[in-house]
Amino acid sequence: MIFYSDDTILIRNMIESDVRMLAEGEIAQGWGDTTEKHRMRLRDQEAGRCIPLAAEYCGQVAGYINVYHRAEHGPFAGKDWPEIVDFGVLEKFRRNGVGGKLMDAAEKIAAEESAVVCLGVGLHSGYGSAQRMYVRRGYVPDGSGVWYRDEICQPYGACCNDDDLVLYLSKKLR
Repeated sequence: MIFYSDDTILIRNMIESDVRMLAEGEIAQGWGDTTEKHRMRLRDQEAGRCIPLAAEYCGQVAGYINVYHRAEHGPFAGKDWPEIVDFGVLEKFRRNGVGGKLMDAAEKIAAEESAVVCLGVGLHSGYGSAQRMYVRRGYVPDGSGVWYRDEICQPYGACCNDDDLVLYLSKKLR
């Protein structure tokens, strides 16, 4: 299914061939092998848990985002709100509008299910551009503080500024 298309950007359902392209792109920018992560999203789609999207920029796979029908972790678990999970645009395609179009499509999907969408964002500098984007798009923290490895990080508690240290945000869609 196509969610958005113009002369340069296409947003569509992720397919198996995207897995290799995305993993190769992420390895080229210094990340670990993400093949299994993307395959898991496709399995979750088959199980009816999420809608994984891929973006193309000028015909090349450029990014991805996943909309889970219900938040499964963090402060929004059990609220029946859709959750945006694992959003990324390959570095060589950033600043071309790909991320914004992926978010537009994800929010449109979420709005079909709920008046609110939620997400968690990492806190280290690698997430800086995403943090800024979410604030510009109207996402606000839930007020529970920082979470680490799916638990609230207690004040002055030990944690590591890795991908598991997150802040949860939500946005009213309608």
